[in-house]
Amino acid sequence: MANVEGTFTVASWDENTYAELDGNGKLTRATVTFDFTGGVQAKGTWDAVMCYRDDGTAVFTGMQRMTGQIDGRSGEFVLRADGTFAGGEARSQWEVVEGSATGELAGLRGAGSSAATSEPPGTFTFGYELG
Repeated sequence: MANVEGTFTVASWDENTYAELDGNGKLTRATVTFDFTGGVQAKGTWDAVMCYRDDGTAVFTGMQRMTGQIDGRSGEFVLRADGTFAGGEARSQWEVVEGSATGELAGLRGAGSSAATSEPPGTFTFGYELG
């Protein structure tokens, strides 16, 4: 398995509340675009749902379409990206959706993680295999 790492920045963020919960909680939907550099050179578009709790922490889940390169190989793939927001930091776990990769990335399998605060850039690690 190959391992790569790098950084990312948020290019755009569009989030809307679709349900208010008792207290200060809420449910939202978001579309976020990211620019990745390092072992993954890509544009990512993440569509997610989030649950904010009374204390401002949150959990989220979504699908992220990645278009670009991994270690110089071009294509597209989809990640399932789930995580939490607490203490001013968002942490995500990624997993490649089996069968979603195209081009030179066809057969891609892998998983990774990311972390970000309000101070860019965020960081990621990603382990993968091409089969």
